[in-house]
Amino acid sequence: MLGAFLVLNLFHVAAAQESFSTHPPLPSGYSSIRVFDNQGKFVGRIMPERRYWVPISRIPTFLQKAVVAVEDSRFYEHSGIDLRGIARALVKDVVKRRMAEGGSTITQQLIKNKFLSGEKSLDRKVQEGLMAIEFEKKYTKQQILEMYFNEIYYGNGAWGIAQAARVYFDKNPEDLTDAECAMLAGIPKSPGRYNPLGKTANVTGRRDVVLKRMVDLNMITPRQRQALRSNPVSVTKPGQVPQYLAHIRNKLIERYGVGIIEQGGLDVIAALNLNLQKQAEQALREGVKKISPDLQGALVCLDAATGDLLAAVGGVNVTQDSYNRAFAARRQPGSAIKPLIYAAALENGYTAGSMFNDAPVAYDRGNNQVWKPLNYGRKTYGDLSLRQALAYSSNVVAVKLLDAIQVPYFVEYAGKMGLSLRAQNGLALALGTEEVTLNELVQAYTPLAAGGSRIEARSIIRVYDRRSHAWTENPPKVTPVISPAAAFVTTQMLKDVMTYGTAKNLTKFSSMYPSAGKTGTTDDYRDAWFVGYTPQIVTGVWVGYDKPRPGGKNFTGGVIAAPVWEKFMRKVVASKQAVEFTKPETVVSVSIDPATGYLSTPGCPDKRDEFYIAGTEPIEYCPKHGDTGVLSPATPPMDTEGKQIGVGTELTEKGGLEKE
Repeated sequence: MLGAFLVLNLFHVAAAQESFSTHPPLPSGYSSIRVFDNQGKFVGRIMPERRYWVPISRIPTFLQKAVVAVEDSRFYEHSGIDLRGIARALVKDVVKRRMAEGGSTITQQLIKNKFLSGEKSLDRKVQEGLMAIEFEKKYTKQQILEMYFNEIYYGNGAWGIAQAARVYFDKNPEDLTDAECAMLAGIPKSPGRYNPLGKTANVTGRRDVVLKRMVDLNMITPRQRQALRSNPVSVTKPGQVPQYLAHIRNKLIERYGVGIIEQGGLDVIAALNLNLQKQAEQALREGVKKISPDLQGALVCLDAATGDLLAAVGGVNVTQDSYNRAFAARRQPGSAIKPLIYAAALENGYTAGSMFNDAPVAYDRGNNQVWKPLNYGRKTYGDLSLRQALAYSSNVVAVKLLDAIQVPYFVEYAGKMGLSLRAQNGLALALGTEEVTLNELVQAYTPLAAGGSRIEARSIIRVYDRRSHAWTENPPKVTPVISPAAAFVTTQMLKDVMTYGTAKNLTKFSSMYPSAGKTGTTDDYRDAWFVGYTPQIVTGVWVGYDKPRPGGKNFTGGVIAAPVWEKFMRKVVASKQAVEFTKPETVVSVSIDPATGYLSTPGCPDKRDEFYIAGTEPIEYCPKHGDTGVLSPATPPMDTEGKQIGVGTELTEKGGLEKE
């Protein structure tokens, strides 16, 4: 058995001679892609994932000597195995009563890394030794040393000296200093413990061992040793926000092609605000984990004027989880879709004061089946203005309103705002049954915050090419998609969500900072959403399980997602001056009776100033509390049979699910 194994592996050794280098040669002059936030703070680096081969001529002589000194001082004397080393190791093994000391030469270490497992057994050591002897017959010492440097593991995902030099010092091997070489030479014994990103005491202690061995072997003088110990080494810090860096990487590939990562040499100014990113991570982590340790979430924050992606959190543990739920997880948004329907209705003749009845109605689904959408908790309020219906998140009214403006019109309208929806989902779209990502939904809210213009999310502001010394700008992409008036009136309606509606726990925040937003809760309480905005910032939060399952009766957007949003947004607005949403000239305000939608009279018990797109405001005074009969009434639009839409009319469409 052992003989057959050795024959097989010696065949691999012979084959290795034919393909000496197993990776493409390392290009000269490489430097990584460095990423900085919008305040100039270093965020991290984007490096190639490919491995490269470095010839021995590009590996510093000091590093070669240091490795030989600490790993195999008789490397140039033995023929693959060091009998003295083996004897010394056997003594230590007997003393410790286990295989604690390997006595492996550089050649044996190379053999183990290339062809064998890390198992500590006598059989494996015999195999390793015999193969090492054969290896030394086929290759020169310099060739073996070259292979060793290109195959050994240096920790933190760095295989070979090319990756190690990049990961820890952002250099090519030939550019390493003697002090850096001394540190790298100590890693192979225990990469997890002695790599430059480990504990300082462990790293410097191992470096000192390397330098002492070099002094003992007369490779350096004691004075040189002391100078190198005193020479501070600057280790490149790892990336602070790996998920955001991965997003930047994807955007660079989209723009320049996949080769840009291997080419490197760029400085990227990201839209990220590192401080806000840390605040977002903390708010999401603390807000979600106090509910359940298995729960997940995501947060996206955009600048309402530029679309700058100020923060993006794809999970509660972003340092250990590469799955970015902010961009990749598709979930039903529930009632968070409703503001888009209401905005579309405003541009189709409806107003914030239009009255609808929220009594449930049945819809024929064919095959003797009916769909009867219900409100959250099966509540009914009777006649509601559209302002009230949106604040209370009435499912019944949302479905009736969507039917009134027609599904194809809404699908086209939502597409302009940034959401691609399918008309075949019918009236169920009113309940947010079509899956979207958090990033898509937040971008769809930008026209409401930005006066009707859709702002495309921007993660890269500008790029500097260090080779050509040239900047490339990436300006904001702003597209007018809905009327400023519709955006403003919808926003004024959404303010009520945060005062007496489904996110009334945000009342204090909204009283201090002009803001608007909408909750979303999907069927069986599987997903909780809140997307809210000020005139300057749009932020969305999603909370749910990776494998969708009910979160319990109180697992709603208002209870679960809105508090996370508030905790983060308080950090965002703390440094900004509170400003109001700008009212367009195409919006008028009149005093109405909110119970009837007509102009208020002195006899109306309740009055409020309501906003309207100019030309849609009521022109008759309230007949219930002192009708003057002066002007014609502004009634809700009629259907084809002359009935007022929203007052008990039954409509036909395929259905969806009960939502908040």
